[in-house]
Amino acid sequence: MSDRQPVYKRILLKLSGEALMGDDQFGINRDTIVRIVDEVAEVTRLGVEVAVVIGGGNIFRGVAGGSVGMDRATADYMGMLATVMNALALGDTMNKAGLTARVMSAIAIEQVVEPYVRPKALQYLEEGKVVIFAAGTGNPFFTTDTAAALRGAEIGAQIVLKATKVDGVYTADPKKDSTATRYTKLSFDEAIARNLGIMDATAFALCRDQKLPVKVFSIFKHGGLKRVVMGEDEGTLVYA
Repeated sequence: MSDRQPVYKRILLKLSGEALMGDDQFGINRDTIVRIVDEVAEVTRLGVEVAVVIGGGNIFRGVAGGSVGMDRATADYMGMLATVMNALALGDTMNKAGLTARVMSAIAIEQVVEPYVRPKALQYLEEGKVVIFAAGTGNPFFTTDTAAALRGAEIGAQIVLKATKVDGVYTADPKKDSTATRYTKLSFDEAIARNLGIMDATAFALCRDQKLPVKVFSIFKHGGLKRVVMGEDEGTLVYA
């Protein structure tokens, strides 16, 4: 039995909506969401406090054609509502897996989910509950990456974990270039100088200003999340 402890006590996990699709064209793939929840459950058993920000691309993609020519703010609100649907699905799957999840929305829909209230979110985390932040920041023109940076800073997370389909940031597209190598760590300034596009500029600037490190890793690699919280060489660390 290992006596090693996680290097992070509280994390903010950023999941894209697309991560829930699996190999489907849109929507939520049941096997995929169950597998992601298993990864989260594994780290909560280590005593790590977990908050999640989820995107809505998997649902919004299905209606994106109808949003062409639509007012940008209206389209963004549609996207926020898509994240609420994902958050409900994720929370339900977590509860069925024996975790206790709480969904908090930046947009008031109190018949469906509770509103985001920072002290309440902190209380839930301290009680060992998984908190899922829905509806982005509640404002149009901001991405869910920015919501992850904002909520991460608000709750005092030690790191933002950006879950992707690739196991880190590479010197080139590893699917197209066999010589591409993974960065184990990068400074924010290096990432900006090399135009690596890890997060959108607003989210990235917020993390840099708050000295909130970002780790890019693959949520599809079995045990990847656990290896990240244990401080192992997994993914790419971006630091101030």
